[in-house]
Amino acid sequence: MENLRIFAGNSNPEFAKAVAHEAGVKLGFSEISRFADGEIQVEIHESVRGRDVFVIQSTCPPVDQNYMELFLILDALKRASAKGITAVIPYYGYARQDRKVAPRAPISAKCLADLVTTAGAGRVVAVDLHAAQIQAFFNVPVDHLYAIPTLARAWKDEFGMGDQFVIVSPDAGGVERTRAFAKRLKCSIAIIDKRRTAPNEAKAIHLIGDVKDKTAVILDDMIDTAGTLVQAAEALRRNGAKEVVAVVTHPVLSGPAISRITEGHIEKVWVTDTIPLGEAARACSKIKVVSVAPLVAEAIKRIYGNDSVSSLFS
Repeated sequence: MENLRIFAGNSNPEFAKAVAHEAGVKLGFSEISRFADGEIQVEIHESVRGRDVFVIQSTCPPVDQNYMELFLILDALKRASAKGITAVIPYYGYARQDRKVAPRAPISAKCLADLVTTAGAGRVVAVDLHAAQIQAFFNVPVDHLYAIPTLARAWKDEFGMGDQFVIVSPDAGGVERTRAFAKRLKCSIAIIDKRRTAPNEAKAIHLIGDVKDKTAVILDDMIDTAGTLVQAAEALRRNGAKEVVAVVTHPVLSGPAISRITEGHIEKVWVTDTIPLGEAARACSKIKVVSVAPLVAEAIKRIYGNDSVSSLFS
């Protein structure tokens, strides 16, 4: 591991420390500060010449600031003659705009992919992209990590598995993820047919599947305002679910999310540490964090050692 270096931006320092610890290396010595006018200043305080460098930076809110930090760190490492630079982006921001859904609209996920590679990334690692096809937006190798095995293992350790559970996809796009989780818990799945009327607004229309007298586990890749989650929980309750819980990878938790979770028909919400929780989220008794730092650390070690990453999920 002599030539492995891990650096981090300011978006999620505790997660970066946990990943470095699991990988058995120290975080690289760098400093990110600001000039008087607010511009970001990046300084790398150790040699990276000829090293394989991994930069951990979630592009969570404030999204634009965290992206700019990432770009400048990548550029600094490129100009410092690092041998290989991998951008580890646990949460990939702007991923929801992954296709042109209206005239004269941008494909933001592609735009940001171009900026990441232009800044200096020769490889990208991400966890649970909003859509798997975003991998194709990058012209460099992408290792797409899945939180499902980690979350399913934690669930089985605490609650077991079997037909008392039903895994629910909040929309048609999440069926593949839901099926993978249900396979590990040896239970059935259900699907909520959702119609979105505007950004961050959705209305649950119809439930496909049987949830009566079962614990319904809503599985999704992110919670933003929790509007979809609350409406899904209400639909499940109306259809006879005994209790409703949620298992979600990325806790964006913006706007009224915490109050909706606290007041809604949801017994508990499991999230990962790809995004740091705010003060209100940490105080919410319904929210539990499951760490994916060991998963990301193992992926980093395998990439560095030229070993298979996909075998992590076999």
